[in-house]
Amino acid sequence: MNVLYRQRHPALAQLGAAAGAAIAALLSLLIVDTGLAAETPWSQVQTVAEGRTESIGGPSNGCIRGALRLAPSGEGFVSIRRHRNRYYGHARTIALIEDLGAAVAERTGGRLIMVGDLAQPRGGRMSSSHVSHQNGLDVDIWLRLADSAPDAWQETPEARDPPSMLGQQGLQPNAGWGADQRFLIKRAAEHPDVDRILVNPGIKRALCRSEGDAPWLRKLRPWWGHDAHMHVRLKCPSDSPSCRQQSPIPMGSGCGSELAWWFSPEARSPSRGSSAKPKPRPKPPAACAVLLDAS
Repeated sequence: MNVLYRQRHPALAQLGAAAGAAIAALLSLLIVDTGLAAETPWSQVQTVAEGRTESIGGPSNGCIRGALRLAPSGEGFVSIRRHRNRYYGHARTIALIEDLGAAVAERTGGRLIMVGDLAQPRGGRMSSSHVSHQNGLDVDIWLRLADSAPDAWQETPEARDPPSMLGQQGLQPNAGWGADQRFLIKRAAEHPDVDRILVNPGIKRALCRSEGDAPWLRKLRPWWGHDAHMHVRLKCPSDSPSCRQQSPIPMGSGCGSELAWWFSPEARSPSRGSSAKPKPRPKPPAACAVLLDAS
């Protein structure tokens, strides 16, 4: 379990009104749903849906037609934990990974980015770990680089979390954080297809301090966990008219009071639970039901 997620899961009922509303909206899209069943119909699908590539619906209630498969490895990247069968995505997602890998390989003399979960063969709800990653436009990329594909596969067993980039309290970067990690995040944030990137508040603060008010910092959205990997989300592609775009990010770098809240006593106090009832899961888009039935 990641550093800040181990420390605390935010209690929405105890947040201030403005902060609580913002966190609740993001939570509905990104939080790990521990109540998921052991299996979902989507997680049992083994084949992609035929047809042109199209992302359908949103990141937390969607699917993908004509998904492309990420190769086990390529220039500057290696796909890990492939037994999960979550290495499918939109063509733009695959292209982004290839771009980041090539850039990192050139910079580091051949080191690799480690690519975690994308989406399932037809997207949809997963059986564990994510509520998002459903429409082929999300990808988790570890911040630690690998020396080779075999090393990456050996270092990433299912039972062990990736190494954090932050110290024990989740406030400052540790010795694993450096110029390569800054380069990787910046390269992703400056990519025109990227809509936003989730990183730990401690990582965002470190970048705000080192990069000033660089425009690309706006895309970095602080969220619990994400101290070992970044969660990259792409914009809805022009070839996917049924894709649902997430609400726009507020203007500015996000390095001011918005970021400071994450380090406040209110944000970091132990959770005392919430009396709010969980919202029912939304009905999947009709086009997704068709893809599932056709599997």
